[in-house]
Amino acid sequence: MESVQAIKQRFGIIGNNDKLNRAIEKAIQVAPTDISVLVTGESGVGKESIPKIIHQLSHRKHNKYIAVNCGAIPEGTIDSELFGHEKGSFTGATQTREGYFEVADGGTIFLDEVGELPLTTQVRLLRVLENGEFLKVGSSKVQKTNVRIVAATNANMFQSIEKGTFREDLYYRLSTVDIHLPPLRERQEDIHLLFRKFASDFAMKYKMPTVKLSDAAVQVLLKHRWSGNIRQLRNIAEQISVLEHNRTISAEALKAYLPTSASNLPAVIKTSKSESDFSSEREILYKVLFDMKSDLNDLKKLTLELMKNGNAKDVEKNNESLIQKIYGNTDEEDYEEAVEDDVLSIPEQTIVTPEISNKPDKYHFAEEIEEEETLSLHDKELELIKKSLERHDGKRKLAAAELGISERTLYRKIKQYDL
Repeated sequence: MESVQAIKQRFGIIGNNDKLNRAIEKAIQVAPTDISVLVTGESGVGKESIPKIIHQLSHRKHNKYIAVNCGAIPEGTIDSELFGHEKGSFTGATQTREGYFEVADGGTIFLDEVGELPLTTQVRLLRVLENGEFLKVGSSKVQKTNVRIVAATNANMFQSIEKGTFREDLYYRLSTVDIHLPPLRERQEDIHLLFRKFASDFAMKYKMPTVKLSDAAVQVLLKHRWSGNIRQLRNIAEQISVLEHNRTISAEALKAYLPTSASNLPAVIKTSKSESDFSSEREILYKVLFDMKSDLNDLKKLTLELMKNGNAKDVEKNNESLIQKIYGNTDEEDYEEAVEDDVLSIPEQTIVTPEISNKPDKYHFAEEIEEEETLSLHDKELELIKKSLERHDGKRKLAAAELGISERTLYRKIKQYDL
């Protein structure tokens, strides 16, 4: 078994951090087996190095190694990319295609950003992990594959599971062994070492002298948070190597390349709602309830006036603002029908009237009182419609005009009463 130092030299890994060394040790230990591995860590920490180490140290090293960026493949085509498709299975499938799992049979597949996989693809992947079986898109023939799966993600998988965007059973099948790579801010002793390596590489690439940092610039380099990790550090080193004429970089010159919005202070993350948040939510809820009861009070007032007056046109004219508040913006005919239905559809039952309450609350609610005499609006309505139709020889348009309702409402009433 090769040593950690030998592996770092072989794969170009720079750094002596204990957490980094432990991650490489785990990769060396699991490489001879076929168990699934999940590599976790922030974006830019170099997660793609671990599956290469695992593949090269395994018995599969002479077979295919395929790296797939799951986040870069559109959702509609990812099943075809991974598992292949049959000719004619969908529009554009002009010929049968082998997927990555078929091509990499006997080798290793690295699924980068596995947390971006659609749920339907996760089900297919789970089947491959459980029994090595898969179906091509558009095929009913079960195929077998013998691949080693190494996955990587920068997402919090437990949060994804809680949100329902990632299957819990698939997570535990992928993470038989979890290898975590530390962020660059936790590898302070490696930051300057990495910068010097990048500066040397870019000096050779662009055929110019190597840039060096002053002591003050080194301190600035170490204190920066490096949210983009190694990828960000490499980018800064390349910019400085190309743009700076002075090959000794001062602290001020280095700061010009660092994002000004980055903060070295720990971020305060709000994990739970405070009491004031709940209080604010309660106030909003109470206001909504009071507004609803106030609207109900207005509706009762309007209904009573309609019942007493009996003429929808006059009520509409006298209570235009109130009707607008209750029924909102409608076209003229629907607006007329809404008001008329309130007149013609009130059953013979409790009559509602607004009454001011003596409660100290600023909101007053209508109380229901029952009149001594019960009015049969149903019979009155039926009688009026019959008389009007007889007077106009069954002509609905003239009868509707006399009754003060729309022809459509009258037609509905005729059907309702089976006239």
